[in-house]
Amino acid sequence: MVFRLSIGVLVALVAAGVIAPEAFGHWSRNVQAATLGGMGWLYLVIVFCVLVFLLYLAFSRMGELRIGGADAEPQFSRRSWFAMLFSAGMGIGLVFWGAAEPISHYAAPPEGLEGASVAAARAGMRYSFFHWGLHPWAIYALMGLAMAWFQYNRGSRGNISDLLQPLIGRQTHGAIGRLVDVLAVVATAVGVATTLGFGAAQISAGLHDVTGVSSGFATQLIVIAVAFVLYMASSASGLERGIKWLSNFNVGTAAILMLLVLTLGPTAFIFETLTTTLGSYLNQLPSMSLRMSPFAQNAWVGEWTIFYWAWWIAWAPFVGAFFARISYGRTVREFILGVVIWPSLVSFIWFSVFGGTSLFQQMFGGVDLLSVLAEGYQHVLFAMLQHLPLATALAWLAIVLLLSFFVTSADSATLVLASMSSETAEDPSLFRRVVWGVMQAAIAVALLAAGGLDALQAVVIVAAFPFALLMIAVIASLQRVLAEGIAEKEREERELHRAELRWLARERGEGPPDTGTGSH
Repeated sequence: MVFRLSIGVLVALVAAGVIAPEAFGHWSRNVQAATLGGMGWLYLVIVFCVLVFLLYLAFSRMGELRIGGADAEPQFSRRSWFAMLFSAGMGIGLVFWGAAEPISHYAAPPEGLEGASVAAARAGMRYSFFHWGLHPWAIYALMGLAMAWFQYNRGSRGNISDLLQPLIGRQTHGAIGRLVDVLAVVATAVGVATTLGFGAAQISAGLHDVTGVSSGFATQLIVIAVAFVLYMASSASGLERGIKWLSNFNVGTAAILMLLVLTLGPTAFIFETLTTTLGSYLNQLPSMSLRMSPFAQNAWVGEWTIFYWAWWIAWAPFVGAFFARISYGRTVREFILGVVIWPSLVSFIWFSVFGGTSLFQQMFGGVDLLSVLAEGYQHVLFAMLQHLPLATALAWLAIVLLLSFFVTSADSATLVLASMSSETAEDPSLFRRVVWGVMQAAIAVALLAAGGLDALQAVVIVAAFPFALLMIAVIASLQRVLAEGIAEKEREERELHRAELRWLARERGEGPPDTGTGSH
């Protein structure tokens, strides 16, 4: 039922985008405006609450609990685990926005600052940290932890509706549960397709800048078709081989690209940017988390922060389900710190390297990246790389990394969407994975046809809203089951302590020997 309903909704979405792209694009932007105008503030409140809740879990006694039970052991090394976390969580987005977002905020800054000023550059880096730091990873961690706990510690199917069982009981297997699962699948498919659309647009832009081929819609179609063949081949090879190998390759390639830009670019400026931006980010974290602009009536927060929060929320079911599959044997504390803190630090370093280099070139290097920005966000990275030594090699390395991240994200999403739309906890069939692989590509094509990046942004904000509300219920449900888990752990510890005291008493001759008859 969930599979059929989800496919039906998404087929209708694709048909609207292909048959009437202009009308669909106009409708999506109107619905986006209505959502932001009435409920944009709720995105900020929910995401801030998610971060606070996870920090509370990590540093409470509940952090000692282990996914899979007290004797569970991790299936992957920490290196492979982190590589898969990072590749599934943010891959394409970091490459797409690393150089483009800070320079965009520099041109049109928040908080009423003057554009192209020193203050705008500082704010551009600070908000880039904000959009790619603790908050998005906290969204992923909440869903990943909840799905892992319910699946491995309570024997659930792995569906989103199972997370609400402590709150709605048997309704998780009824109409309410199916509705929740359909919403989660649709939001996930749209969120992943948005990322694939960004990836296709930037790969096409990179090919244009390096080889001169057109970066238009036809090239984007070819990119998606090639990626489709690659990610379906990877999906057919399974989690242990395909996704694990690709994830390790992604992290290694990303590290090489980042180190080359750090070395060939303004190295001292990059480290200074990282240091000062990290300080201002931590200092202003609460105010940025809840910042709206009711008096200025400025659309900046809706176009950037709320879009990002919606994007992460739309990705949360997929990323959470994938994180759950690979995190068996981790403690709650290890999971939260591993998913929230360490990837955030890598994001900060990445934006300092690529965003810092683009700002340096614009402000002190005589490079006009603002005119490149006017052509599209997807062109900024390659324009920045053109003004570094080894420019062509760096550009090709970035294209390879984008394609690899594209394949990894689509591969992971194919597996997770097939699992989320199944009624059992078993691995989904190849047929179901192929259906979802085709559907992801089709949605990305439809959204690009309906208005490119603007349509991608509009649809993801609308699709994510119902799931944002569900996250409140997930917090309540997870708190309840983890509290039960810690209560059970404390009972076991008390029993063990009493058993140790009885044993010590017998050893010292302070009590009668245990004859096995049960009498004392």
